[in-house]
Amino acid sequence: MNVHWFQHVSFEGLGAIHSWIESRGHTETCTRFFGGESAPHPDEIDFLVIMGGPMSVNDESSYPWLIEEKKVVRAVIEAGKPVFGVCLGAQVIASAFGEKVYAGPELEVGWFPVQPSADSSDSSFSIGEEITVLHWHGETFDLPRGSVRLASTSVCRNQAFLLGERVIGTQFHFEADAATVEGFLRDSYEGLSAADSFVQTPEEIREGEKLHGAAIQAQLFRVLDFLAR
Repeated sequence: MNVHWFQHVSFEGLGAIHSWIESRGHTETCTRFFGGESAPHPDEIDFLVIMGGPMSVNDESSYPWLIEEKKVVRAVIEAGKPVFGVCLGAQVIASAFGEKVYAGPELEVGWFPVQPSADSSDSSFSIGEEITVLHWHGETFDLPRGSVRLASTSVCRNQAFLLGERVIGTQFHFEADAATVEGFLRDSYEGLSAADSFVQTPEEIREGEKLHGAAIQAQLFRVLDFLAR
């Protein structure tokens, strides 16, 4: 199938999702909203991946393409096609279905564990066990109606969700590889302070990728295989 992905800023690419696409024999196309590109018609999308970005889904006046994006995302989901949303991408899914996106109680920036939710014990997909993942966010969201919470942290209750059988959103970054980490540190770390409880230093973040990168890639592939089945 063709995996189409939405990119919001130049430094947030597919990361390890690209490796999954190649390993499974799929093709990929991309809409770069930051470059003025428009999304394709929903009928042209087989599998949609929505990546992250530093903006808020509420910033429609500053980023008017968010209005178009939400309409396309909702149409793709309502057509029953697989969708994977990462960080901002998960928030776009929630907002597309009328849910609120708002400031979280604290920033989460760095490698912290997420715990599987008891809500997902009877669902068709679950995270399975606690896993340490890369976080890079200050906002959170209300779950789309009818979705199942998959994972939480002490800071952010809604870390991942399953909507129906074909849609998964994660507030964290399963796709994070070494290049992803360097891009975030270069373009999105300025102004942060490791004095905050859940903000790690650049050195800790780089070391986290070395320690946990292989494990989260395996979980990422599991998520994408589930959606693509």
